[in-house]
Amino acid sequence: MIDQLLNSPPSWLNFGIFFGLATILLLVILGFVTYGILAERKVMGFMQARQGPNQTGGRWGLLQTVADVLKLLIKEDTIPKLADRPLFIIAPVIAFAPAFMVVAAIPFTDNYKFADIGVGLLYYVAVSGITTVGIVTGGWASNNKYALMGGMRAAAQMISYEIPLVMSVIGIILLTGSLNLSDIVNAQENVWYIFVQPVAFFVFFIASVAELNRVPFDLPEAESELVAGFHVEYSGFRWAFFMLAEYVYMFAMAALTTVLFLGGWQPIAFLSFIPGAVWFALKFSVVIYILIWFRSTFPRLRADRLMEFGWKVLLPIALANIFLAALIKELFY
Repeated sequence: MIDQLLNSPPSWLNFGIFFGLATILLLVILGFVTYGILAERKVMGFMQARQGPNQTGGRWGLLQTVADVLKLLIKEDTIPKLADRPLFIIAPVIAFAPAFMVVAAIPFTDNYKFADIGVGLLYYVAVSGITTVGIVTGGWASNNKYALMGGMRAAAQMISYEIPLVMSVIGIILLTGSLNLSDIVNAQENVWYIFVQPVAFFVFFIASVAELNRVPFDLPEAESELVAGFHVEYSGFRWAFFMLAEYVYMFAMAALTTVLFLGGWQPIAFLSFIPGAVWFALKFSVVIYILIWFRSTFPRLRADRLMEFGWKVLLPIALANIFLAALIKELFY
């Protein structure tokens, strides 16, 4: 019934269906952001031998993030007098909108996917790059030297690490013969690509952490050097948009890592009775935990070391892996 409606000519009914599905997806993502932040605080608290949030919302602090969001909503929205007002206002939207758009292309199970795009992987890479424009725009429009430097760092970092990120998945495209994310998951029915392409996983995961601007690659918003970097002049709801974009991308990148390297919803053979959605959630949660673990463990890299690592280490390894993937394709596929 729903398939027939979706394939029927454009109408208000189609619009209502798509709008409803998009709203559901947005609510799921906002729920993840709310309790993903809480989970991050709790895990970091555990690793640092402290409690973490434990007051607002009972002993577990379940409403702490909700209270923080409410605080941001009622805070004064300040715009610097000498800022470029139109660009300053639109920058957080440019940063956030692509984060929400890329999630729609990710298949969570064989049946639960919002947009089964034939070139889903290419779509993800292309659309996610738009966020860089929002960050640079926010830094430049603020008319603040720290914000500008943070925006330029973000542009240099995200462009530099996007190259090895894309190069690392070429091996998977060679093995699968498709850019469709569902096809990539189905191709891992017998063996997950993390075992076939461990070098690609290594490069992809490190580059993805850099793309997310998370520790140890959080130079665009380095508090100790740039007093919060590209969003130093933002407050209230606009600042929340930048933070929301960061955590939505965390959700999207963890889901993409699960799809590309961990078999998505594919189960371990002798545990195939467990539903695919559960498998996806478990793998996804492991990736999220590792990202939080990194934040609690590593110190921030120096800017020049970060750029050298991307161009002189990750890029050559990614190039070598393409040759290795072609060899595996020729010998075993």
